[in-house]
Amino acid sequence: MQTYGNPDVSYNWWAGNSMVTNRSGRFIAAHAAHTGLISFGAGAATLFEISRFDPSLPMGQQANVFLPHLASIGIGFDEAGVWTGVGVVTIAIVHLVFSMVYAAGGLMHAVYFDEDIQQSNVIQARKFKLEWDNPDNQTFILGHHLIFMGVACIWFVEWARIHGIYDPAIGAVRQVNYNLDLSAVWNHQFDFLSIDSLEDVMGGHAFLAFAEITGGAFHIATKQFGEYTKFKGAGLLSAESILSFSLGGIGFMAIVAAFWCATNTTVYPTEWYGEPLIQKFVIAPGWVDSVDLSGGEAFGHSSRAYLANFHYTVGFFALQGHLWHALRSMGFNFKDLRNTFAVAS
Repeated sequence: MQTYGNPDVSYNWWAGNSMVTNRSGRFIAAHAAHTGLISFGAGAATLFEISRFDPSLPMGQQANVFLPHLASIGIGFDEAGVWTGVGVVTIAIVHLVFSMVYAAGGLMHAVYFDEDIQQSNVIQARKFKLEWDNPDNQTFILGHHLIFMGVACIWFVEWARIHGIYDPAIGAVRQVNYNLDLSAVWNHQFDFLSIDSLEDVMGGHAFLAFAEITGGAFHIATKQFGEYTKFKGAGLLSAESILSFSLGGIGFMAIVAAFWCATNTTVYPTEWYGEPLIQKFVIAPGWVDSVDLSGGEAFGHSSRAYLANFHYTVGFFALQGHLWHALRSMGFNFKDLRNTFAVAS
């Protein structure tokens, strides 16, 4: 974290990042615990949604978020292809069980294992120490992250190929083989909001899997070429800058997801999320339902409206966090603004 040249700086209790900045063991503990919270939230929210689900109303009008996602990947259908919620409770409970496993891992890394992995007796573990201004260390860790994301893409592609996912064009779950057309992948980066082929969607994920695993292997196997200069980030690569990169990536992906959810009906079927949205500016940019859901037994807004606006809002604030930490990593002291305003007044 930025100290502005003060080696004895102290942080308040709410500056949680400061506790893990130079302690790789605690850093892993925080990651594991955070994963546990996400898993618990997903499991608990799924149980909540299925407990109040009304099959007499369209799913997209019941303000659900987790049930539509499960339905979109073909979970919850009976042998006749009708959505009944079969298996949804099982998925939720599995997430709750895993949340306890992650929580235990977080506690073990926080209490039992070494505070800094560099002190570990395990040689392989010491490779994951935190040296923020060491490009060889950072590229090694980045490589492993990329491989895990590539494996996740493979899992999704194989799930669609073997189990099947919901196709709104036919109103049923079907097996989808990926269409790995590199020209289509290139062209769809400009018009991805209008993708109407599940084969192309899976082809994009297959390409991502290849790119991420190849890139991950490259980052693990290679080291800094030549001298580590300022042009390559020397003096700029730090915990604060890497945090800013992460927030920037999250913010970008959240806003892309918001636009995609708001308009695309192939990946986000109307049966599960409701009708496409209309973008409006009311205090701030956002989306509203294209049909009136304020009356009757509906929940006021569609699942699509909740999901798109949530992603857009989170993405907006993540980008603000990116700018904040990026400026701090470059040495900008926001306290100077207070002094500037004090002099001006």
